Amino acid sequence: MVNMIFPNLPVADVDRSRDFYAALGFTPNAQFSDENTASMVVNESIVIMLLSRPRFADFTKKEIADAHTTTETIIALGVEARDEVDRLADAALGAGGTVGGDTQDHGFMYGRSIDDPDGHRWEFVWMDPSAVQG
Repeated sequence: MVNMIFPNLPVADVDRSRDFYAALGFTPNAQFSDENTASMVVNESIVIMLLSRPRFADFTKKEIADAHTTTETIIALGVEARDEVDRLADAALGAGGTVGGDTQDHGFMYGRSIDDPDGHRWEFVWMDPSAVQG
């Protein structure tokens, strides 16, 4: 069974990207960071790996998409409270991110999309647990 996820993202400037994600409240992990990589802990199950574009290319052996003009993925993070959606999105905007799409407000579900400085699309989403049938 999978117990962790490590999204790996190519970035133009590792220090700028580390600062951006730290502004959202994510914690740098120095053990897995160097001048070409920043490991950012979201929580005990999610760690974002920010790789310089050359290091990312070394791993993938493929052309790297320009996330400012091409979307390959949208990374959505579910949060426990509606206010946390706004806190994360506002922190991202304050740290150099841009609005990635319209705010989605369906009452029982609320989300905002942000593009990081490298164009990677993030969605912060809250859903009322009582609205989820299980």
